[in-house]
Amino acid sequence: MQIRELDLKELLTAYEVVSQLRHELSYNEFEDLIYDMRDMEYKMIGIMDDEKLISYAGVNIQTNLYHKRHLYIFDLVTDKEHASKKYGKMMLEYLVDYAKMGMCENIVLSSAFEREDADKFCDKNSLYYKFKVNK
Repeated sequence: MQIRELDLKELLTAYEVVSQLRHELSYNEFEDLIYDMRDMEYKMIGIMDDEKLISYAGVNIQTNLYHKRHLYIFDLVTDKEHASKKYGKMMLEYLVDYAKMGMCENIVLSSAFEREDADKFCDKNSLYYKFKVNK
């Protein structure tokens, strides 16, 4: 098991997991958007088991007046075959460390969940107070 940044050669692997969250997104759109987001230093982070992607997070470090310097989590999804096995928690713990190394004051999670579901997820993983959850 390894957590690492994915490279552009792994877009198809990433898409197979991301499409479980972003159903409306075609592979071509995904590829185009990833290339567009390189300018904003969007990072694809994955939990890998050999060559198999288990969990995916799309993130970047941003600065604004409200959140100050923060890690913004655009996408967070675990492969449906591995749901409920604590990989989401493992990824979030990694991202907390990633944010600390990036000198971030906050972590902001953009959630496709309803607000209550996102709050439950953070509560369940003892992360509620580390995140400001935006819908």
